[in-house]
Amino acid sequence: MSLRRLNVAVIGGGIGGLCLAQGLRRAGVPVTVYERDRTADSRLQGFRLNIDPAGSLALHACLPPALWELLVATAGDPGPGISFLDERMRPLVRIGRNDREPDPLDPTTGRHAVSRVTLRRLLLAGLDDVVRFGKECTGFTPTDDGTVTATFADGTTATADVLVAADGAGSRVWAQLHPAAGRATLPATAVAGKLFLTEDTRRWLPQRLLAGMNVFWPPRDFLFTAIFHRREAPASIAARLGDRVRELGLDPDRLLADAHDDDYVLWAFIAHRDSLPADFTPKAQADPAAVRELLARRTAGWHPDLRRLLADSTPDTLYQTEFSAAVPLRPWQTGNVTGLGDAVHHMPPVGGLGGNTALRDAHRLCAALTAADRGDMPLRQALHAYEAEMLRHGFRTVREVVRNTGAAIARSPVRRSASRWFFRACGAVPPLGRAVFGEH
Repeated sequence: MSLRRLNVAVIGGGIGGLCLAQGLRRAGVPVTVYERDRTADSRLQGFRLNIDPAGSLALHACLPPALWELLVATAGDPGPGISFLDERMRPLVRIGRNDREPDPLDPTTGRHAVSRVTLRRLLLAGLDDVVRFGKECTGFTPTDDGTVTATFADGTTATADVLVAADGAGSRVWAQLHPAAGRATLPATAVAGKLFLTEDTRRWLPQRLLAGMNVFWPPRDFLFTAIFHRREAPASIAARLGDRVRELGLDPDRLLADAHDDDYVLWAFIAHRDSLPADFTPKAQADPAAVRELLARRTAGWHPDLRRLLADSTPDTLYQTEFSAAVPLRPWQTGNVTGLGDAVHHMPPVGGLGGNTALRDAHRLCAALTAADRGDMPLRQALHAYEAEMLRHGFRTVREVVRNTGAAIARSPVRRSASRWFFRACGAVPPLGRAVFGEH
């Protein structure tokens, strides 16, 4: 006698929800994704995303092998580790320097600078019959037979054995499941932008900014830079992997359509909100000229190349945001509604940990649901184990990101000087650096 297959409904088609859907589809578990965006092309914008080994493991496990290789090929090498420097570009310490060249296809060590546009297109690949667009979820209702019914703004409903909230920080599903779940506003303001790599910009950009990721620790504020430079040209990728992609019933030219993005240097400037001038109002924050003027004032005395990086960036790439973080939740009684990623443990975009944590959640939830679908473990037991680990790891990461954000925007001159001295000490005494930061 065959077991009835588990039916999973995922609310939200971000990277976590789509990674979960790819993994369940690969495992043969019936799944449907309900996404409020009207079309698949609604989110074709954004900055690079740094994928760490946890994210690599998730994508490698959930994507078909050909799509995993396509993702690695279209991504860039983020560089060996992270350099900490002062505002004059003088080195403080380098974290994660490793003489061994990692294999980018090895998910246990692979790190990738991926285009969010390309990542989304690859995560949607082959899911035409799985993803339902234009479906804004307004809530859910448990049913008498143990299933759960989601309701949508267009008046339709969908019933499943398991409902997964993967719809981001403002998740209605998660808010209904946990009304006490809250978010704390952090006193940080960030501005990010892109400087596209051209023959002219490559001539004056210092090699430091072209080689990988950098953290600048001035007497006040904070700056992060990273390079996005694809490993392989689209034509070369299509020639090498095209037949394998076509075997999946997919068009490699369509999947690589957005892999012609211009390469660029990404930067993110973060400051304590209370230290900003009174005239930097929300209206000014939407004005590229006002943002440039603020940055010019805040970076007086910095290295000229850093100031030029900010000043010469393309105006329509400037992006301003405030920071917030989810408040930790106590464990709950597991049911058949669960969540992943920002819906549960929203965190600031510092260090790229939010996206990787969502991918990690998707990987682990996929394993739990697959085990339940195969009858290897009761559904509630599988979900309980997933939720316990998701809460532990997710909110530990939130605490780490909040702590790092606090250090980046600290206004105490003594605290900032102490941090710079400590970084220099770690750089000057390698055993101390390894003891503090480990091998990343």
